[in-house]
Amino acid sequence: MFDFYPQLKQRFAALRTGAEFFSLRYVRESGQHLSVRKNVAEPPSLSRDEGAMLTARFNGVEAYASTNDLSQGGLQAALERAERQARQLKPHALLDLREQPVASDRADYFSPHFDQAFPALGDCYQMLGDESAAVPKDERLVNWQVSIGLTQVEQIYLNSAGAELRQAQRFIYPALDVTAFDGQDSQTRTLGRENFGQQGGFDVIERCGLIGAGPKIADQALQLLMAPNTPQGPRDLLLMPDQMMLQIHESIGHPLELDRILGDERNYAGTSFVKASDFGHLQYGSSLLNVTFDPGIPEELASYSHDDDGSPASKQFLIREGRLLRPLGGALSQFRAGLEGVANSRACGWNRPPIDRMANLNIEPGDQSLAQLIQGIEHGVLMRTNRSWSIDDARNKFQFGCEWGQLIENGELKGVVKNPNYRGISAQFWKSLRAVGDASTSQVLGTPNCGKGEPNQVIRVGHASPACVFSNVDVFGGDA
Repeated sequence: MFDFYPQLKQRFAALRTGAEFFSLRYVRESGQHLSVRKNVAEPPSLSRDEGAMLTARFNGVEAYASTNDLSQGGLQAALERAERQARQLKPHALLDLREQPVASDRADYFSPHFDQAFPALGDCYQMLGDESAAVPKDERLVNWQVSIGLTQVEQIYLNSAGAELRQAQRFIYPALDVTAFDGQDSQTRTLGRENFGQQGGFDVIERCGLIGAGPKIADQALQLLMAPNTPQGPRDLLLMPDQMMLQIHESIGHPLELDRILGDERNYAGTSFVKASDFGHLQYGSSLLNVTFDPGIPEELASYSHDDDGSPASKQFLIREGRLLRPLGGALSQFRAGLEGVANSRACGWNRPPIDRMANLNIEPGDQSLAQLIQGIEHGVLMRTNRSWSIDDARNKFQFGCEWGQLIENGELKGVVKNPNYRGISAQFWKSLRAVGDASTSQVLGTPNCGKGEPNQVIRVGHASPACVFSNVDVFGGDA
């Protein structure tokens, strides 16, 4: 761990530049993905990547260059490229960054149980094989797969103001899916649709319930195959955490990214229905809606001590009692907009610049148990596990589909329905929030594949949420 740190620090100290500020961000990442499909082990997918990004600020203009040549000469050449670019950009610069504060902290951050070894490849395949073999024999079960993804990242940030930040993190992604087919219809049921991502070690596997899940998930796939279609019409909607994470991600997270609000993403990922002038004023949702940026939940995917620009990260309310307070904007966007944001300037690797990204974006728990949430619904449907999403480029009008649905009538959970979908408008949908589950209904989830930026960056995002009830939502089945 951090075995390259002494050499890197020495080489950083030896760099020569005319820049008033410069920095180095080193990233080493390794990964493996193991899978067993229909009781047959598939070849492991293994990856390793290592490199560094150098930034230079010259006369208030900042530029960057990356390299996988980590020798003294390679780092020096990258820094010189960054400085040349900064000089060339000076006549065209829209911002003068000489007054922008720079990081000077020194800190280490580790994922939970990072010092504990993860099971060996053979042991992991044995576990996956056992779970695959536990799927019942039924001719309608035509496909199933059990897998584990593991990514380990070591990152070091140094700058000319004295910052020394080291982070060592391990991310685990367990997954299981089963597909049933009866000759006319097919239904797939998953264990969170690969969205049970957390930091940690084998404890993540234990928490997600992968071991022993095969028979249960297979049975649910068969139930969906035989279930009626979801009825169409306005109903109360009870969203479980593994669907709430998608709802939060698409209709709160992306709209609140400050660089998007400032127009940076408009020709690629889109804009936002939120305006910079809305912060501090806009009633985003009902008074029950409390949304936080929280990098302090150890097992959540995007927990960290500092972001990739070196800004210290702390829990902040983005929305409190429904009112919009602050954006998802890192140091540069805050400087541009004159707004207080959060420490969410993040990059997907050593050869990408940090930009405004979601990190841990959570809904704070309310005060009702799951039983109380259900009892409060006269005419509704429970939905869990996202399987499709569509939202306009302002992140406003949306249509989402789930794997699993159950009707709720007169406060009681009734039969399973398949192809559950719902649609709405972000600016109105969150105002229909009328009940929020307590901590017993909450889950810590996350996705490894949030895409944004040009060139594209795919990054890890965490979402923790309780179950939530929304009133009078447009619900429909697969044939609507």
